[in-house]
Amino acid sequence: MKLLKLMFLYFKLNLASAMEYRVSFLTQAIGMAINNSSFIFFWWVAFGQIGENIAGYTFRDVMMIWALASGAFGLAHALFGNINRITQLVVTGEMDTYLTQPKDPLVSMICARTNFSSWGDVLYAVILFAVSGQGWGTLPIFIMGLVLGTLMITAITITAHTLTFYFGDMSLAGGMVTEFIINFSLYPIGIYPQVLRFLMYTILPAAFISHVPLALARSFDVKLLLILIGATLVYCAFAWWFFHRGMRRYESGNVIVTRL
Repeated sequence: MKLLKLMFLYFKLNLASAMEYRVSFLTQAIGMAINNSSFIFFWWVAFGQIGENIAGYTFRDVMMIWALASGAFGLAHALFGNINRITQLVVTGEMDTYLTQPKDPLVSMICARTNFSSWGDVLYAVILFAVSGQGWGTLPIFIMGLVLGTLMITAITITAHTLTFYFGDMSLAGGMVTEFIINFSLYPIGIYPQVLRFLMYTILPAAFISHVPLALARSFDVKLLLILIGATLVYCAFAWWFFHRGMRRYESGNVIVTRL
């Protein structure tokens, strides 16, 4: 509960900071939502040319997985804006700032920043869900999928960047892992060969971000729900453990940073 309160405090401070530059914040968020909206037209044309079903997914299903993936990606980078900067903070020694704080350094570090444009992804996700035609009965599944997907993306990104403690600058690899997860989350799972589907449920768990919540929205299954929650908790626990173990290799940069 203490960590949740800390995260909520960071959220309020980041939102207040964003509101200082309302025009910039709203422009970036709305611009990102409009930019992403072009994909709705792309899929509408694709289904019009190919048919009502692509690898077992209808147009409504594709809109749902796009809403889940976009929303989870947006929330991850809006709430935990430093997850893609972990490598930079470690390599430059700026992580010293968070080691001197009384709370968990990982939580403090990832929550200390927000990404303005990522709120556009969240807005886009809400719009997609509304036009997907899933029905308001699936809204609880959608919200739960967003929350768990946000945690999953955050955990995998942290894990990828934690490799910096062992192998040096891993910013490129961290970015690639995030891109792979999102790309696998956005397209019907039936188009991928069996080997890739296995990876999507294990090493690169993209299936848990969008495809499993879609299956729950289609037909609710308690066992599948428990698997989704369990997988998310396992990946989050591993990310936390792996990062703190990697911190043993961290070398202070003796950098003095003033945070306002």
